[in-house]
Amino acid sequence: MTWEQVVSLAALLVAVVAAVVGVLVLRRLAAAQRRVPTIAPQHAEDQGDRPPLGPAAIIVNPTKVTQPASLQQTLRELSAELGLPEPLWFETSVEDPGHGQALQAMAAGASVVIAAGGDGTVRSVAGALASTSTPMGLLPLGTGNLLARNLDLPLEAGTRALLTTALIGTEHPIDLAWLRTERTGSPPDDVVEPGSPEEHVFLVAGGVGFDAAMVAGADEQLKARMGWLAYFVAGVQHLHGRRIRLTMQVDDQPAVPLRLRSLVFANCGRLPGGMVLLPDAEINDGWLDIAALDARGGLFGWASLFGKVLLQGLGVRRDLPGQPGSIEFWRGRTVTVRCEEPQQIQLDGDLIGEAIGLQVRVQPGSLLIRTR
Repeated sequence: MTWEQVVSLAALLVAVVAAVVGVLVLRRLAAAQRRVPTIAPQHAEDQGDRPPLGPAAIIVNPTKVTQPASLQQTLRELSAELGLPEPLWFETSVEDPGHGQALQAMAAGASVVIAAGGDGTVRSVAGALASTSTPMGLLPLGTGNLLARNLDLPLEAGTRALLTTALIGTEHPIDLAWLRTERTGSPPDDVVEPGSPEEHVFLVAGGVGFDAAMVAGADEQLKARMGWLAYFVAGVQHLHGRRIRLTMQVDDQPAVPLRLRSLVFANCGRLPGGMVLLPDAEINDGWLDIAALDARGGLFGWASLFGKVLLQGLGVRRDLPGQPGSIEFWRGRTVTVRCEEPQQIQLDGDLIGEAIGLQVRVQPGSLLIRTR
């Protein structure tokens, strides 16, 4: 066995053990006290009786549903029980992962549009519903289900309970985040209007660097067997990758040069497994939270960084000088980044390609979401 294989194996063991320990600790903590702020319930008078005027529409990713007929029947039964019209059924495609179907649903008078799939389906549906009065419901069927976790939806409660929440749950306005990329060779002054097709929506977090490489390296079959832990396995392959160089400008502040492993832009801060990457990020505060993550010194640096993330989930934030792992935070409405070399970009666990630069903005309170 070569030394590279020994190091990779050791890194894998460290990552898996740390992940398991972290999950167990954070689950125990979550049972006693939440560390990530959740959406405050609205007063009853804000909700009103809200008589449903149209049918529910569900947009289904067919690759995520093993028994579509059963799902359709359950939704029909619930709609009838709740006095709703016959529900509308749409399926996503490779060419259109949900945006066009959501527009069709609204045109048909849907009272709620339910995104049934992974985070990619949720992003597509949310982009179509942005700045409208039509709420979105969630039936999480993906690997990460990042938005559902940050909204504390009962993922273990089953399809019927989740659909009931989507049909008659409490509505809350949440923020959306939008990212536009500057591809290699595009003019630096190329202007893209807000909301144009060149902008990509995300609801939880986007990033450049290690996190995007981890998403790119995750094997689909492994994701199907292991769920979100497959991303940790993929991440091991990139522990010895190069740190990236970029400059970042937050709002009108001076641009700062950075050398790091990952730069993350977050609308909310919880990751799979209950880990909290950005403790101050709230999904309805009108701000983007930015984190620069760095690790030096090989596995020791990664262990230090991972330990910081775990401690943040426990409510402990400590950043002593000279440590090999570090997290630096910013907050703003807009972020502009210029990379020294083209880098992969990920949004809510989906790759959107390589870019040499990017611009990120927050759109406060632009999406109605139904929760418990």
